Amino acid sequence: MKVGTLYRQRMATSVKEGVAKKSSTFVVSYRGISSAKMNTLRKDLKRKKAEVLVSKTSVARIALKEAKCEDLAGTIEGQMALILSNADASEVSKVLVNFSKAYEGFVVRGGVLDGAFLTEAEVKTLSDLPSREVLLAKLLGTMAAPISRFAGALNGKTRDLISILKQKSEKGG
Repeated sequence: MKVGTLYRQRMATSVKEGVAKKSSTFVVSYRGISSAKMNTLRKDLKRKKAEVLVSKTSVARIALKEAKCEDLAGTIEGQMALILSNADASEVSKVLVNFSKAYEGFVVRGGVLDGAFLTEAEVKTLSDLPSREVLLAKLLGTMAAPISRFAGALNGKTRDLISILKQKSEKGG
């Protein structure tokens, strides 16, 4: 078997396994971006627990179709890379969208989040969301608010009673 054929098979397997095992996948295309800038992007994504998989366009298209991601396969164009992650998708998308704002030749084409296809606009919307931890903290705060108000109301009645008793004891009565 030829080396080129082996390489394409391994790359296709990597793409299929990556899409199947990771909760989020983003497709980006880049043109005119230096390798130094791409390495900076790789490091930023690695900090967010995401990996960059560069593949030949035709191999990635075929592998994505075999992985039942036809919509994502349709977004592949020119020099492309897949960003794969099990981490917080909003954090990964923020890195990608900020990089695309900084460098004109870098475009986020779309993605898949937990099996649902995302368009380029939806990826940008996802990047505007706060992180998962912030959303959970807000949810917890919202859930705890009625209990806090109830405890405050109970404390208020206790304070009123103590105030009345103090005033009564000061009067000598």
